[in-house]
Amino acid sequence: MLVEQIRHWGKAAFGAPAAADAVLACEAQLGYKLPDQLRQLLAETNGIEGEYGLGLLWPTHRIAEDNAYFRNNSDFRRLYMPFAGLVFFADAGNGDQFAVSLTGNHEIYVWNHVDDSRVWVAPTVMRYLEDWMTGTLKV
Repeated sequence: MLVEQIRHWGKAAFGAPAAADAVLACEAQLGYKLPDQLRQLLAETNGIEGEYGLGLLWPTHRIAEDNAYFRNNSDFRRLYMPFAGLVFFADAGNGDQFAVSLTGNHEIYVWNHVDDSRVWVAPTVMRYLEDWMTGTLKV
């Protein structure tokens, strides 16, 4: 189980597993199927909260709502490059956010809210969690 691996990397609070219909509703609102590893993780825990309330993995409703907001906000469309092809699923606590690519190998990027850069940070959701929780990944 993925949650059991994550417990070894640091302190975290885990939500109850996401219901299958919650994942489907999230995907319907996004207009995309979530990558398999993210779906599997949500099926085990509908959100992971790190120290100080940090959103290590958002619950399905927040994934859907935040991504809709980012895609539909007219100010964001003027300020930032399009967010198509990415699904935000976690935050760094400083305004930056983590996103999974909807194409290719579903790698993880961090979006910098100040300069609008998107930088590769991990090959998988699980590697992002491990590196972020153990302090290997810094943004």
